[in-house]
Amino acid sequence: MRSIRTSSQVQPQSTSRILMVRPVQFGFNDQTAGSNEFQDREFADDNRDVAQKKALEEFENMTAQLQSMGVELVIIDDTASTYTPDSIFPNNWVSFHQSGKVVLYPMMAPNRRAERRTDIIENLRKSFHVEEIIDLTHFENEGKYLEGTGSMVLDRRYKIAYACLSPRTHPDVLDAFTEATGYEVVKFEASDENDVPIYHTNVLMCVGDTFAIICLDAIKNPDERHAVRSILEETEKYIVEITLDQVRGFAGNMLLVRNKKDEKMLVMSTSAYESLTSQQIDALDDYAVLFHADLSMIEGNGGGSARCMMAEVHLPLK
Repeated sequence: MRSIRTSSQVQPQSTSRILMVRPVQFGFNDQTAGSNEFQDREFADDNRDVAQKKALEEFENMTAQLQSMGVELVIIDDTASTYTPDSIFPNNWVSFHQSGKVVLYPMMAPNRRAERRTDIIENLRKSFHVEEIIDLTHFENEGKYLEGTGSMVLDRRYKIAYACLSPRTHPDVLDAFTEATGYEVVKFEASDENDVPIYHTNVLMCVGDTFAIICLDAIKNPDERHAVRSILEETEKYIVEITLDQVRGFAGNMLLVRNKKDEKMLVMSTSAYESLTSQQIDALDDYAVLFHADLSMIEGNGGGSARCMMAEVHLPLK
C-alpha cells in the first residue's frame, strides 16, 4: 500500500448526474433474503401490488424532491418482461467512471442478473463518452460475486475501494476490479451484533470528499479497524462514527451528490436521518445540505436505502 496518498484533481468524489430506475414489480426478494439481514421478513407477507404501489410513491417523492433541488436525474423505467423485484437498486450491477469506463458486476441472486440492461448504457452513450465496458459478470459461473458500489464504497478522489468481504463480495473479483480500474482495495471483515457478516459495505460506511461516516464497531478485528481508520485519516477525512443500531436504521447508506449549482447534498432516508444524534447532524451539516426522504417500504422489503437507489454517472460529457 502507498504510505502517502495524493488526491487526483481530475476525479471529483461527487456528481450531479444520477441514474435511477423506476420500479415496476418491486417486492420482497426471497433470493436475496438469506444473505441480507436488513430485509424484514414481516414485509414478505405484503401483497405485491401494495408493496409496488407504496415503493413507487416513495420513489416518485424522492426523485421529485431531488430534481427540485437541482440534481440531474436520468430516470429509466424498469421493464415488466422479466421479474426484477430489486431493480430499484441499480448501483449493484453497474458503475460509471470519469475515465469513460463502465463496469458490469456479477450478482449473487439469479433474478438480479436480469437487471443488467445494455439499453440503459446505450441511452447514456447519447450524452456521455463511454471508452470501455469492463464485464466482470463471468465470475458468476464460478460462484464469485461483487455487487458494484454496494460491495464497495469508492473514494474516487484517491482511487480507493473499501470492501467488507461477504458472500456477495469475493476477493478474486475485487482483484479483477483493481486490475481493470487501478483502484487500491482495502479489504476487511464486518459483522453485526450476532457476528453475521454485513452483506454490503455501503450499509456501514459512506465516503464523502472530506468526511466519512462509518461503523467501526462492525469491524471486529482490531488490526483491520485500525487500518481502515488510518487510511480515512490519511486521505483527510473527518470521521463521523455511527453505531450498529444506527446501521440498522440505514445511517451508513448515504451518498454525497451535487446539484447544478455545485452545491453539495448528503442524501439519505428519513429513517437514517432520525437515527442520527444532534451532534452527528451538526457535524455533517458542515459538509453538505442534509436531504432525507421516507423510504420505509423500500427499506423493509428491499433491505437497501437511499444510496442503493442511486448510480452516479461520472462519465465525461460528449
